[in-house]
Amino acid sequence: MRATGAHIVTYRDDPADAEVISHKLMARAGYIYKVSAGLYAYSPMMWRSIKKVQNIIREELDDAGALEVQLPILQSSELWKKSGRWDAYQASGTMFSTSDRKDATYGLAPTAEEVVTDYAGSSVNSYKQLPLNLYQIHTKFRDEIRPRFGLLRVKEFLMKDAYSFDVSEEALDVSYEKMRSAYYRIFERMGLRALGVDADPGDIGGSGSMEFMLAAETGEDDILVEPGTGYAANTEKAESVLAASPSAGEDARALRIEDTPNIRTVAELQGFFPEIEASRMVKTVLVKAVHAEEEVLWAVLIRGDQEINEVKLRNHTGGLAIQMLTAAEIEENTGAKQGFAGPVGLSDAFSVVADLSVEGMVNLLCGCNETDKHALDVLPGRDFAVPTYADVRLARAGEPGPREGKPLELYRGIEVGHIFKLGTKYAAPMGATFIGDNGKPQPFVMGCYGIGVSRVAASAVEQFADDKGIVWPVPIAPFEVVVTCLNVKKAPLTETAEKVYEALKAAGIDVLLDDRKMGPGAKLKDAELLGFPYAIVVGRSWEKEGQLEARERASGEGWAGGLDEIVQSIIHKVEAGRAGLEPEGR
Repeated sequence: MRATGAHIVTYRDDPADAEVISHKLMARAGYIYKVSAGLYAYSPMMWRSIKKVQNIIREELDDAGALEVQLPILQSSELWKKSGRWDAYQASGTMFSTSDRKDATYGLAPTAEEVVTDYAGSSVNSYKQLPLNLYQIHTKFRDEIRPRFGLLRVKEFLMKDAYSFDVSEEALDVSYEKMRSAYYRIFERMGLRALGVDADPGDIGGSGSMEFMLAAETGEDDILVEPGTGYAANTEKAESVLAASPSAGEDARALRIEDTPNIRTVAELQGFFPEIEASRMVKTVLVKAVHAEEEVLWAVLIRGDQEINEVKLRNHTGGLAIQMLTAAEIEENTGAKQGFAGPVGLSDAFSVVADLSVEGMVNLLCGCNETDKHALDVLPGRDFAVPTYADVRLARAGEPGPREGKPLELYRGIEVGHIFKLGTKYAAPMGATFIGDNGKPQPFVMGCYGIGVSRVAASAVEQFADDKGIVWPVPIAPFEVVVTCLNVKKAPLTETAEKVYEALKAAGIDVLLDDRKMGPGAKLKDAELLGFPYAIVVGRSWEKEGQLEARERASGEGWAGGLDEIVQSIIHKVEAGRAGLEPEGR
């Protein structure tokens, strides 16, 4: 393609609302255009990259035996009510909804489990038709509270979603592993270094899930990695090994109540009782779990030197969300002011869960639901009922990892894919069944597998960009090579540029000929900003020495040579780059 026909429009300044590098560079390079908050138009150049992302995904999923379908974006609320998710999504505000002229209610799909389950339930009759894996690459909608970061958090986006249907959990394990392996191949072929991490399944649900993250400083997710062990997890899910409290194993002492005037926090208690470490204290955090039709009060006990993981807590309570109680609500339900709540004398209005860090503690310090007082030498089971214990703690960098005890390391990442084991979560309530080999109907055992297609493109920019602009990996670059003629008014230069362009085209290289009537400096800056992996410059060196100049965008490496030499070297490098990254150990 020639640049004069490619609709290349670049800008000098970053958008005023741009916070991350991908938003800044993609807007400046003219790849995306903001229509309104969270809604973007893709330029012809951007769409070339997105199509390459799609093609790699299609090839790998097709090879894994998945079948492409197209499902409606507009989905009936009745289907979502069958699965039990309609009220949850409406309560969270995630889904856009509308109604037709007959007052039937619909949602704009943020995902498609309900529709694909309904389809499979109608079209699959026998276990002999399984396993089945259906996928689509389609537009999705989510009503983000604060759309930001360009294509990384938007209201409308392009997603690949796949859904597997199996006869058993064991068969699901096979399908899940096929997709997990396919995901690694997909990102390696794109030239992206993706890390598979254990993750919370969130609103999708199911028994297990894995996120695929691209390491980037601007990533919104924290990842904890235990080096050399293969363990990696989103902090929403991560576990660590915690040393027991120093109080464990002590002989129990008699409970006593001490005056603690206006002493509320762990730090203040440490100052007031300098001989008592935070690891001997228990914090009581009062929250309410918000459900579709009710709110349930919870008291959460955790060691004084630890913090609560809200996602783990929400999962334990089964709520849609967790909200901290206000000072007024705390006083109303405990009889004490904020900062003095505790398990001793706690109202039966609260369900109680204690983090595993509390288990085994004796002679602990905690609140006793009396203003300006705390209880010391408290013994669980004697001074308050033994609670339910669960992991609701936030794992932190530096703590021993769960596999070999190596210190956890913290990384930032951008989620680009997520896979889930759903089990019968959707099929059972929706009545989606098949006839098993025993002649009886049974629900499908499902998995689902997503990749944010438009998000992948933005994440690639985040992962590789430098101070000059975008740096596309070869497999998903809009063009693999740009041939820049520095002066289109000089026939020897334009003729040579045409020869190079035609030679690369004939070799199957995706090449752009920059034949625009612009100054050489502007052309070279555009090539760097737009991020083409390789550039060939036809300029003064050709006029004076018969030498073309070539440069690799990622490394900045440059070299010169005759026409045939440069063309052959570029062809070789592009073909090597198309292979993506070498697979890593998993």
